[in-house]
Amino acid sequence: MADDPTLGEVMRRLEDVRQDLKEDFRELGLRLDSKVSMERYQLEQQARDSQAALAVERITAIEQAREKDAETARQDAQKLADRRAADRRLAFTAIIAPVLMLLLTVYLNARGAGA
Repeated sequence: MADDPTLGEVMRRLEDVRQDLKEDFRELGLRLDSKVSMERYQLEQQARDSQAALAVERITAIEQAREKDAETARQDAQKLADRRAADRRLAFTAIIAPVLMLLLTVYLNARGAGA
């Protein structure tokens, strides 16, 4: 009988177990309170997904606008180059060609007069 615990010892051990269980349940309750419900998690995830989709749409719109601006700039540059080429042709026909014709006429007259 020397190895058998006394009633007071058994009560103390049961009280310790009860106290440990209380602490464990309190910790479990705190952990459960800190968890997020599945519905809230799904709603937050949907909100993040929609924000990401909006960001992608904005980025796509910005890229398209930049491409459109670049295309417009290329077209403007081409128009400017075409206008410069037309101006050079006009300058040739309006200024240089008559001067050449005048020089040719003077040369022919001088050559004919000297003959």
